[in-house]
Parts: sequence; structure tokens; C-alpha cells
Amino acid sequence: MVSSPPTGVFVPVPTFFKPAASSKSLQPAIDVETQIAHSIHLAKNGIRGLVLLGSTGEAIHMSRQERFDMVSGVRKGLDDAGFPDYPIMAGVLINSVDEVLEWLQDFKKAGAQWGLVLAPGYFGAAANQENIREWYTVVADNSPIPILVYNYPGVTNNVIVTPETYTILAQHPNIVGCKMSHGNVSHHVQVSLDPEIDHEKFRVFSGFGQQLGPIVFFDAAGVIDGLAAMYPKTVSRLMTLAEKRPIEPEAHEEIKKLQYAVSTAEEFIGKWGIVGIKEGVHRVLGMGTLEGGRLPLKGKLPEGEWQNWDKVMLRIQKIEESL
Repeated sequence: MVSSPPTGVFVPVPTFFKPAASSKSLQPAIDVETQIAHSIHLAKNGIRGLVLLGSTGEAIHMSRQERFDMVSGVRKGLDDAGFPDYPIMAGVLINSVDEVLEWLQDFKKAGAQWGLVLAPGYFGAAANQENIREWYTVVADNSPIPILVYNYPGVTNNVIVTPETYTILAQHPNIVGCKMSHGNVSHHVQVSLDPEIDHEKFRVFSGFGQQLGPIVFFDAAGVIDGLAAMYPKTVSRLMTLAEKRPIEPEAHEEIKKLQYAVSTAEEFIGKWGIVGIKEGVHRVLGMGTLEGGRLPLKGKLPEGEWQNWDKVMLRIQKIEESL
């Protein structure tokens, strides 16, 4: 029986790099030790799984060996810290079927349980739904680990995977879910409620924490959310309350308070993306550097920008500290 990811909050973790000044290579070296420390922090604070090397993790900026070292290092670090078999998805961000399978084979050896496979979008304008379904079917037929469909129009020339395509792909035994990183809540709800889909096997995740309450209420599995890299307890608490049935009036009031705090803070993530997440993790948790990612994502926020978000971040920081 193919395993499906658990419901809950996953974090698309940023990849940590060492300071450029200490790296002898053309680009800052990966920092597996900090990656492990951050992963353990998330595991201890309510996060039910990780996405390594997704879009936020800059997999596309890394070599094959670096990707393997990152996943295998985090797997070992979590095992050693008392989190054996902790859920790990690994991102696959390329279009060639043969190379997609190479990444998936590497990730299986490194210890990931699932592959989060980005929809092929280099020729997005010419990619029809029939060909997208065939592409995923070929990958799933040959993948050594179960896969999830990853639809992120912002990096795939606006490719949209339709609800009908999810219905068809969900029947494949080796396709166990999806992540929708777009604002179409109707698609989340349609796929989460589709009676033709086995929702114990096919999990629907959003890439946006601001959608957590609305979609989980309609049976989505959870979120893969960047804000939770900084404030894991708050986002996890929201998830825990949102998935309980029935929802009592007191819990409903707390859900509204938490969703407001999360949604307002998500505006920061939406504006500043990977650079903002990495700077936030550094400022809130003291992990990583203020040098951003690898080119072209090098750099930090403009001077004074973090302080512009004081009201929003103080609100969610107080909640985090109270949990």
C-alpha cells in the first residue's frame, strides 16, 4: 500500500547557505548543520512535515550532490534527534521526465518519502491538460516513491492544473496528493470535496497559510506554508483547531483571531518571498544569515523594511510566545 502524507502543516523550508566570505566556491556553500537545527525546531513545535528543496528551498540553484547531501543530512539529523520517519517531501522542479526520475531516485536513497513534482511549464503556453496528465502518469509509473502534483503558476508560465486533471491523476496509485500555490480557492474546494477522489489517499494542500481556515473547513489536508518557518506554533494551532469537528463557538473565535494574524503576516511573505522568509527566520529564530539566497536571490530586505512590519509581526509573535 502506497503511503500518503499526513494532514497538517508542512513547511517549505528555505535552504540555508554559509556566509559567502567563508565559501571557497563560486556560490555560498550549503549549511546542512543549520538546516538540521531548523528542521528539529519545526518538528518540536507542531509542524507535521517538511518540504525540502521546493521553490522556497532553491532546488533549481543547487547541484545534484548538494541536493542529496541536504536531504540525507536532514533525514539523519531528525533520526538522531528522536524523530525517526519524520515526514519529508522533496521538491522536483524540472521538466525532463528522465531527469525528474533521476531526482526522485536520489531522494528515495536520501530518505524522503514523497516527491513534490512541479508541473512542466517551460512551454507552459503550449501545455494542454491531456499532455500534463500523460507527463505525470509517466513520472508516477516509474517513480520509486509516491508523488504529489505541484501547481505553481508563478514559476511555470501560468500553467493551471484543472480540477478535472486532478480527478483523473488522483486515481493513479502512485500519485498521493497535490499542492496548489495559487489564489483560486474554488479549485482547492472542488478537489477537496470531489466524490470521485479517495481523500484518505489523495491529500490536497495549499501553498498559502492565508487559505488555511477556508480550505481545511472544506476538507483540504492542510498547507505547505512559508510563514510557519518562522512561527510554527501559531500556524499549527490554527490547523489543529480548523480540522476539528464539530467546531465549538469558542474554538471558532480563536480560529478567526489566528487566521487574521496569519493572513496579515502572510502579506509580508507574499511581498518579499524567499529573501523575506530567510531574513525573517534569521531575525525571529536567529538562524541563517542576512545574505539571502543564491543569485539572483542574493541580498537582504531594504533598510527599515522589517521595521515597517512591526505591528503585524508583534501580533503573531505574541501568539507564538503564548503557545
